[in-house]
Amino acid sequence: MGLVAEFHRALVETPSVSHDETAVADVAEAFFRDHGVWVERWENNVVARAGSGPKLLFNTHLDTVPPTPSWTDDPWKIRRDGDKVIGLGSNDAKASAACMALALLEVAKSGGPCEVTLTLVQEEETGGRGTEVVWPRLQQSGYRPEGIVVGEPTGLAVGTSQKGMLVLELVSRGQACHAANAAELGAVNPVWGLAADLVALQGVSLGPEHPQLGKTTLQPTSLSAAEARNQVSDVAQCVLDIRSVPGVLHEEIVELLRAHVSGEIRARSIRLQPYQCPEDAVVVRAALSAGGRGTFGSRTMSDQVFFAGWPAIKCGPGDTARSHTADEYVLESELEEGLMFYNQLVKEFAAHA
Repeated sequence: MGLVAEFHRALVETPSVSHDETAVADVAEAFFRDHGVWVERWENNVVARAGSGPKLLFNTHLDTVPPTPSWTDDPWKIRRDGDKVIGLGSNDAKASAACMALALLEVAKSGGPCEVTLTLVQEEETGGRGTEVVWPRLQQSGYRPEGIVVGEPTGLAVGTSQKGMLVLELVSRGQACHAANAAELGAVNPVWGLAADLVALQGVSLGPEHPQLGKTTLQPTSLSAAEARNQVSDVAQCVLDIRSVPGVLHEEIVELLRAHVSGEIRARSIRLQPYQCPEDAVVVRAALSAGGRGTFGSRTMSDQVFFAGWPAIKCGPGDTARSHTADEYVLESELEEGLMFYNQLVKEFAAHA
């Protein structure tokens, strides 16, 4: 077993569900100290640095979602099945974390050709005390990278754009009463108003289509009204899950939707805007030269969202379809390919910068 597989095992076998990353951050911090690499700890975020030359930032996360009840064995104990390495977080995103860490060690040994900073962060899945805190702190210290790589399971395809996420609440109001008396009382049932507004929103155009990401999409998800089956509620509401594309601001989408409904629209989360990296950015060209498998637009959210205005790609070993599934796995061959890719990316980045 090589060092990348050993470190990957150590990360996976240390439980790190979001908000409980102390132990895994201890493992990561100790790994860099044991190998003589400069490292700091900011809460449960681990920041390591090595090399000199053009500044390249590696970023990925240490936390996982909770295991589902469908796991067939201990989710925090590595199991092998041929090339499969099975364990919670093995794919998302501890494969990227292990490969990026070993690439940083290679830079430390050689002294270059880049200055590589690696941020292994907490609370990427949920919470907000990871990249959302670490990245502003790095900038405040005067750190200005020429390229950023967010480690996520993309099959080494290079994600240059990413959909944003806008979460709204559509609210309709009425008068609470017994369902049997509503007609006689002339009570307004807010469910009818909510239903009419949802129909009005179906098919509404939310801006131009993006060449990689397609259209901004809107899906009603969680609905609520009266808890009792025989009661008309005084309020009915629905969560609107909107996945946005570059070119339209979230604030503009909110105003557009308000013009189509009679109810109230409230913003629950508006900050996660869509992201677009210039296709000719140095980090994109370096990743493709290093063996990146073409560029693509990602429908799923990641910490790439926090690097607006900076050249950032999303790229790493593994397959996004395995993320958050029972018996999640990564292939050992993918770990080896991921390490080779990040090692070569460092060299290509130095050559292109």
